[in-house]
Amino acid sequence: MHIGLEHYLVVSALLFCLGLLGVVLRRNLLVIYMSLELMLNASNLALVAFSRFNGHLNGQVMVLFIITVAAAEVSVGLALIVALYRKRQTAHVEDLTTMKL
Repeated sequence: MHIGLEHYLVVSALLFCLGLLGVVLRRNLLVIYMSLELMLNASNLALVAFSRFNGHLNGQVMVLFIITVAAAEVSVGLALIVALYRKRQTAHVEDLTTMKL
């Protein structure tokens, strides 16, 4: 069996849909955040697959930059979630609307 571009794109689409489902249906901020990261990695997989099957390294270089930015995003996002948890003792989305300056 030959694994082609279609197989990678199907896996990427399934991962993206799973992440989107997690963002839409869940209320816990950590689960939503993990789902967003899953969606980001699904798009990275599609970029690497396109890059590999086109014979260029442009997509793989772009993924390297995306992963770098995602690492910074994780640190900021987790800091916000920890701050919310310390303030309200919960990590639910509904509690974000009650935090006002």
